[in-house]
Amino acid sequence: MTGPFDSTGTGVDASVPVEVPLEPTGHERRSMDRLRAALEVFLCSGIPTQLFVSGLLLAAHVQPLKDGQLDATWVSLVTLGDTLLVLGLAVLLIRSHGESPRELFFDARPALIEAVYGVLLVVPLLMGVALVVLWLRLSLPALHNVIENPFGAMLQSRLQTVAFAVVALVGGAVREEVQRAFLLTRFERHLGGANVGLVVTSLAFGAGHWVQGWDSAIAIGLLGAVWGFIYLRRRSVVAPMVSHAGFNSFEIVQFLIAGSV
Repeated sequence: MTGPFDSTGTGVDASVPVEVPLEPTGHERRSMDRLRAALEVFLCSGIPTQLFVSGLLLAAHVQPLKDGQLDATWVSLVTLGDTLLVLGLAVLLIRSHGESPRELFFDARPALIEAVYGVLLVVPLLMGVALVVLWLRLSLPALHNVIENPFGAMLQSRLQTVAFAVVALVGGAVREEVQRAFLLTRFERHLGGANVGLVVTSLAFGAGHWVQGWDSAIAIGLLGAVWGFIYLRRRSVVAPMVSHAGFNSFEIVQFLIAGSV
């Protein structure tokens, strides 16, 4: 038996047009890809993750300041928590695209060769940053607005320095280079290209170090651009990661030699 409005014997009224879902156009698909990439960049930028970790610490009555200075425990906990969240988010988002985190971060280059290359970069990068800072202080002295590095001032013992060194290597060398590689690939594919990504990530990297002074922030921003360029050329985070670790280690050794602790 057919329905009263069935003129075909199929149970469907042929006089009523059936709406067929439309596939998104190429423009719509690209817009959705850009929106998703922008959201992923924000999630892995460090802003929401650091705010989340800071909120948890404040809820646990852990304060960021001690005697009017940044507390080493606060900085260490925020850095470690942010590192875990950013790395986890990056891997999840990469897998959600059907991609391989190993290929994105390490490509097929031998890790040992990349590590040696990273070691060889340490001294030239240290010299380059020192020259940039010196030039800025001579030509634009107003940019030297922080006399004492706040990270050195907050380290009151050798044990604190060693603990902070571990955090700096993990949160700096590992997290920041993995984060940089992830963000650059999002820009490269959907947000204006690799050059746009290199500029944006380098500016953000430098701005993130404003507490060390604007002259240092500019030099560190340029340093981030070098590490980003190396990743884009070699498609492996190992060399930037190793040179970043060497750079941070040298700064910590400076604190010790200068008698900051």
